[in-house]
Amino acid sequence: MGYAIAAAALELNHDVILISGPVNLAPPAGAKLVNVITSDEMHAAVHEAVRDCDVLVMSAAVSDYKPAGVAKTKIKKRDENFCLDLLKSLPRSRNFFVVGFAAETNDVEEHARAKLAIKNCDMMVANDVSDPTIGMGSDENAVTIFSRNGEIEKFSRASKNMIARALVKKICANAKKVLTKNF
Repeated sequence: MGYAIAAAALELNHDVILISGPVNLAPPAGAKLVNVITSDEMHAAVHEAVRDCDVLVMSAAVSDYKPAGVAKTKIKKRDENFCLDLLKSLPRSRNFFVVGFAAETNDVEEHARAKLAIKNCDMMVANDVSDPTIGMGSDENAVTIFSRNGEIEKFSRASKNMIARALVKKICANAKKVLTKNF
């Protein structure tokens, strides 16, 4: 979805910085591509980009886990939770609009609403990845958008490009409202 959203934003003449890990996709013409390999590179690139952006769309998780350091000996199992979360690493107070994605296999609405609040997003785009015919690895998707103001909008199954165009319009309209209030 990230590449489709970048292309849709470019169609509407927005400046786009596309921060991407290794993929087998051609970047949309006109996007400034920032290639990253590691989670640390992704973290640095995102934090650099948000210094001068109006909207940040985080459409994919960089990783579920990251080692805190390199050990010389085997690390024994512990009951501690750990994760890498770029959305949570963003400043709580900011002057840009944040869109997160929730790829879920169950209780999609419940998880998306929780992520919207916990990750301090302005919008959360949720999709049910338990259906192998849409979403990841498919040219089609179906999503539900949850906005901080309580608004919910569902986009039925369609091509990722069509959904991306609708998302960009929705993001722009909502971002304009939120960013205007902040200034």
